Amino acid sequence: MGSGDRKDQSFPRGGVVKKMKISVFGLGYVGCVSAACLARLGNEVVGVDVNPHKVDLIRTGQSTIVEDEIADIVKNAVCNGLLTATGSAVEAIAGTEISLVCVGTPSRENGSLDLSYIDSSCRSIGAGLALKEDYHVVVIRSTMLPGSARSTAIPALEASSGKKAGRDFGVCVNPEFLREGSSVRDFFQPPYTLIGCDEKQPSDLIEKMYTTIKAETIKVPIETAEMIKYASNSFHAVKICFANEIGRLCRSLGVDANQLMDIFTKDEKLNISKAYLRPGFAFGGSCLPKDVRALNHFARVSDVEVPLLASLIPSNQAQLDQALRLITKGGRKNIGVVGLSFKPGTDDLRESPLVILVEHLIGRGFPVKVYDANV
Repeated sequence: MGSGDRKDQSFPRGGVVKKMKISVFGLGYVGCVSAACLARLGNEVVGVDVNPHKVDLIRTGQSTIVEDEIADIVKNAVCNGLLTATGSAVEAIAGTEISLVCVGTPSRENGSLDLSYIDSSCRSIGAGLALKEDYHVVVIRSTMLPGSARSTAIPALEASSGKKAGRDFGVCVNPEFLREGSSVRDFFQPPYTLIGCDEKQPSDLIEKMYTTIKAETIKVPIETAEMIKYASNSFHAVKICFANEIGRLCRSLGVDANQLMDIFTKDEKLNISKAYLRPGFAFGGSCLPKDVRALNHFARVSDVEVPLLASLIPSNQAQLDQALRLITKGGRKNIGVVGLSFKPGTDDLRESPLVILVEHLIGRGFPVKVYDANV
């Protein structure tokens, strides 16, 4: 695909659709990209964050993240008066009709999800809803296990607002499928738009928000929408581990693993697709490790055996351990590491296997120099 084609497909324009007023809670990767891209479509967007530095960055036309294309989109949106930011949830709710919740859901030490940011952001939104007479829709974009919207988000909204979900305001789950390094392109070219909701009114409003995005819209129950992200990310982790395990076997047999995978991925009817199926390094980042751990913890507390999913983290660790063995087996040497983030095109160091590798090497006394233009 040429650069011209990519630009046309990546930046669909609004114009024929009535502008919406949208607030986005959380200005990290998902929130910043969602806010900027929705503004690029012609909507009036206000970002909300408890971190005043992120609020100031958006207000001055600067992105809160390092991501391909996002800096220009944020700058243009702010210059055109379509994107701003605030630290006041009440102010944001008063001036918008839809709120996207894009806060983090990190792992606890036992692998379970920490939903404290979901709870606090929903309580802040609820405080705004309490002062608002007009109908409002709250959209959960954050990744949460099935049942989390009903057990955490909705109770927090209702308790803080004094109102009833489904009657006084709407709640939807709209999972994102953004990959760091290509998240802008992924926003405008998603595999589909998934809306989990119990009522027609909020579901139709969210569908309208994505009218200019050329992708199939699928409407499902809330729990299905919550679960699909875990199914997707777990399968991505399976593919990575599978490719790495095949790569280790090929290496021991003297077989060219890349050639083998080139052939393997030609079968798109049975082997699905070649995405992630490339022998390489361990997976990391803010999504795959966290979501695999959360799903395994959920299976344990539910007394459900998932031996394949349970093997993903150990298999990923084995790939990291092998890299460490290969590097250290020749004795002490000077080591250069190009790239420290968990994948190219981002500054995200969260659970980066390269960070772990460097820490192990330094711990064993190896002199290490690191270069990463984005970090």
